[in-house]
Amino acid sequence: MKPSLPQGTRDFGPDVVRKRQYILNTIRSVFELYGFQPLETPAMENLDTLMGKYGEEGDKLIFKILNNGLDNPAKESQARQDFEKVLEGKNNKGITERALKYDLTIPFARYVAMNHGQLIFPFKRYQIQPVWRADRPQKGRYREFFQCDADVVGSNSLINEVEFGNIYNDVFQKLGIKNFQLRINSRKVLTALAEISGGVEKMMDITVAIDKLDKIGIEKVKEELTQRDLNAEHIATIENYLNIDGSNEEKVTQLKNLLHSSEIGQKGIGEIEYVVNSISNFKHQTSNLIIDFTLARGLNYYTGIIFEAKAPAEVKIGSIGGGGRYDDLTGLFGVPNIPGVGISFGVDRIYDVMDELNLFPETVEQGTKVLFFNLGNEETKAAYKLLQELRIKGIASEIYHEAVKFDKQFKYAEKKNIPFVVILGSKELEQKSCLVKDLRTGEQRSVPFDELALQSFT
Repeated sequence: MKPSLPQGTRDFGPDVVRKRQYILNTIRSVFELYGFQPLETPAMENLDTLMGKYGEEGDKLIFKILNNGLDNPAKESQARQDFEKVLEGKNNKGITERALKYDLTIPFARYVAMNHGQLIFPFKRYQIQPVWRADRPQKGRYREFFQCDADVVGSNSLINEVEFGNIYNDVFQKLGIKNFQLRINSRKVLTALAEISGGVEKMMDITVAIDKLDKIGIEKVKEELTQRDLNAEHIATIENYLNIDGSNEEKVTQLKNLLHSSEIGQKGIGEIEYVVNSISNFKHQTSNLIIDFTLARGLNYYTGIIFEAKAPAEVKIGSIGGGGRYDDLTGLFGVPNIPGVGISFGVDRIYDVMDELNLFPETVEQGTKVLFFNLGNEETKAAYKLLQELRIKGIASEIYHEAVKFDKQFKYAEKKNIPFVVILGSKELEQKSCLVKDLRTGEQRSVPFDELALQSFT
């Protein structure tokens, strides 16, 4: 049997894992800096928890899990009938009741609904876990991938949106990703567009089509809107909306004119202006923050400000983060009136961006700091004692597993990117000292046993 991986999944070797941990730890540190608390939820959720929450397109990408025990001969006939219904797109609890989670937001809303009596509001949580989507794999798009989410529930304040804008800026600055774009819009604006383009009931039809603009272009979007029973006048209004351009200020002026008759539209525009003007960390980087009225984020649950972080133009990856406000998400689970807002980082795409632009620090792949050479039984006993002293000091160290020629041990250190080697032979054993060599510079010095743990291995 030839070993293989499921399509859209990957193995990660040590070097890649260290780079990924660098990204995750950077994001985690910023979340903690802003007062967010960690949370984890199961890999699977009840199917009813997930279905109907992601829009028509999203629901198609949910990985359903077959129930256990379907190999029972007595149930085979019923199982086959149930499976046929699933293939027809119908839910059937006889064969599937659970699914892998599509994102972290809906499971978080479920958690809040189940535990709202014990939570301190506003509740600020971050979550870093894998999610699964039955998508077609391509560059930057996988079927299993990590998300890093931060959410605030229990607050209507737009200060939260401002904080999230600054979190994006802080994380990307720390990672060295320059020239990213943070795009902003409001679902209230899109609701207003629907009001003047066929009615609010057309909201999802319009946003799902607009969300494909970058992929299929304006003409294909117009064709899709026609297929969704919008007339020529309404499509012309939507096209005028999508053609709004210029500076942030010019875009706002044009939109105010287009949506002048819509109360919810004017409210959405006011919220966008507040957030854009309040994101202090962008005061010297105003080109990074872009009002983008074509931004739709085709998920059912967004209700207010929406964000999308885009990779630098020189990297053809697209979105590396996104989110927005969802003011009644817990209402889906019988607990209404808990407002929320959150963002997500696309770790896998961020990795690809940093890898392509060579943004990882040289030391990020470095694990072991010190390698003790193995020069025989007595020498190894003394070396192991010193090795443990370094570990107690928090210095990652190891000893070569067998006594072989120097050349082989040096090559091992070089291949593993270990910067220091400690050589303790019979002569050093008598003198109670060891040789410490920096492989990066070639510098070598003799260090007494009792001073080794005091050395700086940086």
